[in-house]
Amino acid sequence: MYLIINGPNLNLLGTREPEIYGNRTFADYLSELRKALPEVNIEFFQSNSEGAIIDRLQAAGADPECRGIVMNPAAYTHYSIAIADAIAAISTPVVEVHISNIHAREEYRRHSVTAEKSRAVIAGCGLDGYELALRYLQAVDKQQ
Repeated sequence: MYLIINGPNLNLLGTREPEIYGNRTFADYLSELRKALPEVNIEFFQSNSEGAIIDRLQAAGADPECRGIVMNPAAYTHYSIAIADAIAAISTPVVEVHISNIHAREEYRRHSVTAEKSRAVIAGCGLDGYELALRYLQAVDKQQ
């Protein structure tokens, strides 16, 4: 099983700033992703709450069935030491994903405290970044 975690405001994909995030809802994309990767068991979690995200990371880290986590921490990317610490506290590999290229946006969005604890970072590939992250995690899993 692979887990996708989305942070704050990503529940508004499809309507939130479509010029940056596109017009597709995450539910629609997730359905397409599951069809594209039928061999992969994908679980999904979204929360606007930092504590809930930390709880889900810890639960996934304790679950031997969880082979990897794809996480878009959204705004928490830039300042959540607590989420970074939660990533560091688990052995399950985490790939950080950003729909937009955070390095081409406002200055305050260009630094990620969570990336420092993640196995890899994918940014600026739109929603396709999630599939890239899952494929990477599958490859890492095969190497172990």
